[in-house]
Amino acid sequence: MTHQNTMTKPIQNFAIIGAGMAGITCARTLMQAGHRVTVFEKSKGASGRLSTRSSSFGNFDHGAQYFTVRDNRFEQAIATTPNICKPWSANAVRVLDAMGRVIEAARNTHDKHWVATPGMNALVKAWAQPLVQTDTIHFESKVFKIERDTLLPELWQLHSEEPEGAQSVFSGFDQVLLAMPSDQAIDLLRTSKIKMENAAALAKVQVAPCWTLMVAFPNAVQPGLITLGPQWNAARSVHHRVAWLARESSKPGRDQIERWTVQASAAWSQEHLEDTPERVQAKLLKAFSEITGIRATPAHAEVHRWRYAKTLQPLGATHMLSKKQGIGLCGDWCIGHRVEDAFISGLELALDAL
Repeated sequence: MTHQNTMTKPIQNFAIIGAGMAGITCARTLMQAGHRVTVFEKSKGASGRLSTRSSSFGNFDHGAQYFTVRDNRFEQAIATTPNICKPWSANAVRVLDAMGRVIEAARNTHDKHWVATPGMNALVKAWAQPLVQTDTIHFESKVFKIERDTLLPELWQLHSEEPEGAQSVFSGFDQVLLAMPSDQAIDLLRTSKIKMENAAALAKVQVAPCWTLMVAFPNAVQPGLITLGPQWNAARSVHHRVAWLARESSKPGRDQIERWTVQASAAWSQEHLEDTPERVQAKLLKAFSEITGIRATPAHAEVHRWRYAKTLQPLGATHMLSKKQGIGLCGDWCIGHRVEDAFISGLELALDAL
């Protein structure tokens, strides 16, 4: 028997692979429309690149540093979490030369900078709570194959690798929506022998990597006073190794221990993609000291490699969906690399799939 919702449309069963901004936005939209949704996420929690790394000296937003709001649908969505989303006074972002000298001060923008508190991952985690509460999100569950359901060929089933090497099969999905980096989506579709109708456009998408350095200087703290390094909180840099620097402790709701997140340029990250973390850390620490003038040895330093970080060549559409196949794709890479791009992509895919 086919159950009907108040819109007289059949209730569908969706599988969404990926629990970042795009995936959770897509899942929320479908759930609010009355459909059944199951999310699969290979990591331990929901966030994607809105990630926050914990340390004994405080948190680091080692993925997206902030977000801006231009689409009123995104504005309405973040208004549902007023205790989480806070403005960050980094609007006057400095632009630095290779020696760390300001070449453009107080670059004003019409876009207010927002952050989630106490870390950037808090926003996606909050939006994922209905899925967590209904036990319809599976963490540490890496989908490695999609195929037609053994018993009901018009439906899909997923093969997933669970913790400690166990494997599971989840069946009975009307549609499978991939909310993951384009290269990972291509690999999963290829492994599953699924050919998208617009595969040529998907293959042209280019996304650059990013090495990220996180450092902490606990001995530099004095309440209400910046005592170490430059007197700005965020900057873009033309240094060949570094594209962005931010003082984490300047963000609202953060621990006041002096902490910096340093993101390498796309070109340098690509060139050193397979370098060891130790080598990358040493090189980025040197660049950080050259730019900021901070010569002290940090009490804490670590790096993280984002293999897929900044979209260089987007898809050129908000999403991909083959209604005939029941397969869709979304992600910031469809239209750009901003947090809002991921939101719009996930939202538009959900609306199209309804």
